[in-house]
Amino acid sequence: MDWGMKNRLSQIIKSDTGRTVMLAVDHGYFLGPTRKLENPRTTIEPLAPYADAIMLTRGVLRTSVPAEITTPVVLRVSGGTSIIGKDLSDEGITTSIQEAIRLNAAGVALSIFVGSEHERETLLGLSNLVNEAEEYGIPVLAVTAVGKELEKRDVRYLSLCCRIAAELGARVVKTYYCEDFEKVSGGCPAPLVVAGGPKLETERDAMQLAYDAIQRGAIGVDMGRNIWQSEHPIAMIKAIRHIVHEKGTVESACELFNTLKNER
Repeated sequence: MDWGMKNRLSQIIKSDTGRTVMLAVDHGYFLGPTRKLENPRTTIEPLAPYADAIMLTRGVLRTSVPAEITTPVVLRVSGGTSIIGKDLSDEGITTSIQEAIRLNAAGVALSIFVGSEHERETLLGLSNLVNEAEEYGIPVLAVTAVGKELEKRDVRYLSLCCRIAAELGARVVKTYYCEDFEKVSGGCPAPLVVAGGPKLETERDAMQLAYDAIQRGAIGVDMGRNIWQSEHPIAMIKAIRHIVHEKGTVESACELFNTLKNER
């Protein structure tokens, strides 16, 4: 692995723990101004110092993130569909590697839709992106998206998705947590980060998700709504960091969260 690739990966995945807490704020590219992300700047700025990397689009990066930021950026480079369209899987590449370089991205990300009508196009899109990104030492993060078909989040399906993404050259794979997740991580040679998914009922539920994922082989989380839709987002991201980087339990993370949320 060349120095540039190693350096960029080390920005995203911390060398002292081998883990990462990514902050996902790329939802607007298909959801629009979703709750508590209506104004991206007000959401991102207070949380950025506590994230190991931020996942977002070039438009939000340019308009809503101060240039002085030191938190690495993983640039979302796929899109072209929305929640009111017929098929979320009909995505394409929206942002060039040259643009990612100009924006000083530590990595680039796109979604693949295994089992969908557009499976082939998204998998070839991943392959082409890897071909281009590797030339410049930029890691590709593949997102095993499932769109509206949430029932596909089982161990057999996610194992297939993650293995394909790794086989096609993704340096990191973002996927969902599921029962028997250790079989997913055990069958994927690339490191896995787990998506937070839709807002869970309680903060404890999200902490449990992060804890279970780490215990069963994930190297971290790429969490969005379960952090910034919390009533106490800074306390929440610190609690998730406690689990991911400090080997905290759900109980100790809850204690930390409750202490921090009550501070004035």
